[in-house]
Amino acid sequence: MARFNSNDFKTIANIVRGLSIDAIQKANSGHPGLPLGMADVASVLWLQYLNVTPKVSKWVNRDRFVLSGGHGSAMLYSLLHLFGYKVTLDDLKNFRQYGSVTPGHPELGETDGVEVTTGPLGQGFANAVGLAISERMAAARLNNSDRTIIDNYTYVFMGDGDMMEGISHEAASLAGNLKLNKLIAFYDSNKISIEGNTDCTFTDDTAARFKAYGWRVFQIDGHDYEQINSTIRRARKVADKPVLIVCKTTIGKGSPNKAGSPKVHGEPLGAEEVALTKQALGIPAEDFWVSEEAYALTRRKAVAITRAAKAWERNLDSQTFTAEEQYLIDALKGNYSIPEQIALPTFEKAVATRASSGNVIQALAAAIPTFIGGSADLAPSNKTWIDSSSAISANDFSGRNIHFGVRELAMAAIQNGMIAYGGFYVYSATFFVFADYVRPAMRVAAISKLPAIYLFSHDSFYVGEDGATHEPIEQLSSLRAMPNTVVIRPADPTETAQAWLAALRNTTGPTAILVTRQNLEPLDRSIYPAPEMLEKGAYTLAQTEEGKQPDAIIIATGSEVQLALKAFEQLKSVGKNVRVVNMPSWELFEKQSEAYQESVLPKACTKRIVIEAASSFGWERYIGKAGLAITIDHFGASAPYKVLEQKFGFTAEAVVEKIKNYL
Repeated sequence: MARFNSNDFKTIANIVRGLSIDAIQKANSGHPGLPLGMADVASVLWLQYLNVTPKVSKWVNRDRFVLSGGHGSAMLYSLLHLFGYKVTLDDLKNFRQYGSVTPGHPELGETDGVEVTTGPLGQGFANAVGLAISERMAAARLNNSDRTIIDNYTYVFMGDGDMMEGISHEAASLAGNLKLNKLIAFYDSNKISIEGNTDCTFTDDTAARFKAYGWRVFQIDGHDYEQINSTIRRARKVADKPVLIVCKTTIGKGSPNKAGSPKVHGEPLGAEEVALTKQALGIPAEDFWVSEEAYALTRRKAVAITRAAKAWERNLDSQTFTAEEQYLIDALKGNYSIPEQIALPTFEKAVATRASSGNVIQALAAAIPTFIGGSADLAPSNKTWIDSSSAISANDFSGRNIHFGVRELAMAAIQNGMIAYGGFYVYSATFFVFADYVRPAMRVAAISKLPAIYLFSHDSFYVGEDGATHEPIEQLSSLRAMPNTVVIRPADPTETAQAWLAALRNTTGPTAILVTRQNLEPLDRSIYPAPEMLEKGAYTLAQTEEGKQPDAIIIATGSEVQLALKAFEQLKSVGKNVRVVNMPSWELFEKQSEAYQESVLPKACTKRIVIEAASSFGWERYIGKAGLAITIDHFGASAPYKVLEQKFGFTAEAVVEKIKNYL
């Protein structure tokens, strides 16, 4: 690879500073502190070490760069422009404007060269851990003593805010446990937060903390090019640990009057200070100025990496792979596929849908080589262990199970990074009530259109004895409110298999599958429609007088579908023309044609009832304000679930009485 010197690094660093403050000033919005403070480290990393090239921007074996402090996006966009990505000077001039490819925080899919969506502090760091895990897992499957296919690094910039967030502790602990030696984190230690010096809240010995987690730690002057260069070189040689490089920096470096001040963190410098900063940096006052020397340096780097990327592709084409290895290579290149024939299990006896889900997971693992996942220390309870495989560990990444530990938020953010790397179908799992811990990363997955799959077990007050803290009530309506997210609550063991297939087919956002602790009888599909109807989101299960307009429609989800059918039989016996609709997924139903939706929920039938062991919030869209909601709008209690269903009115007798009174 081409070698660069301190003058080269300074050239790039100061132009990155100039472009960043110009973009922020023009937008009259943004965060100049990080770009000014970390430009020196960024210039060394990007110019000398980061193996990326815009000519082959999706090269599988490229290094991954994550800006965890996404508020410093002006720096990232400036780097992407300089290094030849599809970010023009006009794009920099449209920083933070509607429809631009330079939004306020980096977003996956919006900007060429952005690997993950960042902004919520700490999540980008956890994403980087996920990227590094996927790299190790891919390497374990494709590398051998005769060939090296995968060997890229993951680099992440993080700041004091990232370090304060609890997720950084969770993710760093797991990374150390797994000895992710291809993960190198740069800590922008400038001791400034929005409210002032970080000593007011943050006096941790961060280096000691990371050493305790099993990381190798270096401490450097983040403005000394020789130190930065030599330390990155040393970090890349560490073979048995992830690396943290503590970069002592000055926030707003280069600004004569605002450097080191909290004010430089999150507001434009002002026109006068921009001019003074450029003068101090020794660059022209011209807006969005870039020297030909800078472009020449980055082109030189691009030529070298493009050559390496093409050599890698030629080497890949010359190899012979097994069917499973080729399946992974295709997926790494974005060509995912689900086998047309999967031997899904069948169910004849009552079983909890968490258990039937576990059986489905075994079938999917047998059919899809890149199907992997794990749980937040709950695999025996939510039945998510792939029996045919081991767990990944520091010494062996060939397994398909992941011990995430009791780290729900980090688990979901790490999962996002793993999916963003490519190649694998990745699921994670926990109790449904802890979706509240997962939610921040789930939201980023939805924004990023990442096809994450979440298995949430113990999905209602039927959890029973564990009590209110473990019985989800409001979580279901909360997830339904999240855009670009599919929530599925299957009605029986057989439909659970279809829920998993629907999740695998959803390639444009996350899917949550909700399963029960209590046993559910398989619906008799010789009487009721096929379980594949789940893909429609809602479908008619039964009606007293078929072909006629129903007097009332009962809508139910999950375990309450069987309760609705019991109520239906009693209402049928007293001459009521009632329809029962199974609605496992609002989101899938809303994707259907208006004609199909009308066929299931005809507008002419205004008498509507919903039965669901969760909050009533949101059901007005389907039952109207005059509808009957047999739901639960209070927290649960500790008791056997059979007692709770009596106390909460979720028996057939109680439901029938409420419906009769309503009608």
